[in-house]
Amino acid sequence: MMSLNTVNLTMLSPSLEILGAKFDTQDARRMLLAIGLQESGFATMVQYGGGPAHSYWQFERGGGVKGVLNHPASAKYATALCKVRSVGCTPMEVWTAMATDPILGAGMARLLLWTDAHPMPTSAADGWNYYNRNWRPGKPHPDKFPACWKAASECLGMTV
Repeated sequence: MMSLNTVNLTMLSPSLEILGAKFDTQDARRMLLAIGLQESGFATMVQYGGGPAHSYWQFERGGGVKGVLNHPASAKYATALCKVRSVGCTPMEVWTAMATDPILGAGMARLLLWTDAHPMPTSAADGWNYYNRNWRPGKPHPDKFPACWKAASECLGMTV
């Protein structure tokens, strides 16, 4: 597992720069770090056991990838992100690229959060609900999320 500071600087910062300033908030960064910890621990970009998810944020081709590419709130930003990352803007091409492109994965994760009309959470409990609603994990682990939230908060110098 790489450090959260490394993830923040080498994945989140470049992806948020591509997407634009309105996407880059401390609350969004905390949520992205917490979700990445929850989903993969920033240890693998291809789901363990041959599962269908790619990126540190574990997107499935027909779920999160397709959703971000087609949602009215995110589609134009996803198209721009794909162009900058030199990836065709189809579910298969994006999903395939997300297995090796952590900046694309971070950008897609941020765009999935963008599709949620609720405000970005500021507590671990609200963060869990936000994550659970948007990622719809097949095997949720609510007991693990508070530690992910705390680590993400500490990385960014935010209160827990």
